[in-house]
Amino acid sequence: MSPGRRPAAFFLGGRHLSEAASLVLLAPFLILLAIVFLLPLGTLIHESLLVPQPTLANYERVFVEPVYLRVMGRTARVAFYVTLVTLLLGYPLAWVMARSSGLRLGLLAAAVLLPLWTSVLVRTYAWMVLLQRNGLVNEWLQALGIVDAPVKLLYTEGAVVLAMSHVLLPFMVLPVYSALKGIPEDYPRAALMLGASPWSAFREVVWPLSLPGVASGSLMVFLLSLGFFVTPALIGGPQQMMIATLVSQQVRELLNWPFAGALVGVLLAFVLALTLAFNRFIRIERFVGTR
Repeated sequence: MSPGRRPAAFFLGGRHLSEAASLVLLAPFLILLAIVFLLPLGTLIHESLLVPQPTLANYERVFVEPVYLRVMGRTARVAFYVTLVTLLLGYPLAWVMARSSGLRLGLLAAAVLLPLWTSVLVRTYAWMVLLQRNGLVNEWLQALGIVDAPVKLLYTEGAVVLAMSHVLLPFMVLPVYSALKGIPEDYPRAALMLGASPWSAFREVVWPLSLPGVASGSLMVFLLSLGFFVTPALIGGPQQMMIATLVSQQVRELLNWPFAGALVGVLLAFVLALTLAFNRFIRIERFVGTR
C-alpha cells in the first residue's frame, strides 16, 4: 500500500469506530426513551385501535361529539394565546439581555432561570392566591377604585393563559436571546449610519435576523402548552378543561383507556403534523447550527 493511501484507510476506520462509539453512548438514552415514552404511548394507541376489537369508533367520537371538539379548540386557542403573550413579554427582555453585560446580565439571567428551578405546582398555587376573590389582585383593583366588588379572575381562560405564560416564558426568552446575541452590532449600526431610523433598523435588520429564535421559541412554547396539565387543571378548573386534563379524567375517573388513547393519538398526530410543517417551511436545522 502506498504511503498516500494509508492515512485514508486509518481515517475510515476511525470514522466507523466513532459511529459505533456514538451508538454505544446513545444506547442508554434510547433504551430509556423506548421504556418511558414509546412503550406507554404505543400501548395507549394499541388500546384505542384494537380494544376490545379493531375499531375507529374512539377516534370518530373525538370529532363527532361537540364537547370534545370544544376541548380541543380551547387547547389550541390557549396554546396560541400563551405563545403570543410569551413572545410579547419575552422579546423585549431578550433584547435587553442581549445588550447587557456583567452584573446586569447576571441579574436578568437569574430572573429568567430561577423560575425554572421552582416547582410548577408552587407557582400555580401562588397564582391561585393572587387571583382568588380575596386575593391581592382584587384588593388592589378595589383600592384603586377600578372595581367596587371582587371580580372573578380565578377559573377563567385569561387566568390560565397568564399562569401558563409565567411558567413558559423562559422557553421563549432563551432562544430569542441566543438569536439576538448572534447578530453583530455592526449591522444595526450600519443601518443607522445609512440614514435609517432606529425603528427601521430594527424592522429591516434585527427582526429578520432574530426570526429563527422567535420561531424556535414559539414552536417550543406552543407544543408545551398543548400538553400542559397542572396549571390548567388548578387555575382553570373543570370549566376550562384542556386536552391533558381530559385524558387524565378518562384514565383516572372513567377508566376509559381506549378513548384516552384516541385523545392522545389525535394530539400526537397534530403535534407531528405541526413539527413537520415547521421543519418543511422554516427548517429546524437552522436552529441547531447545521445546514
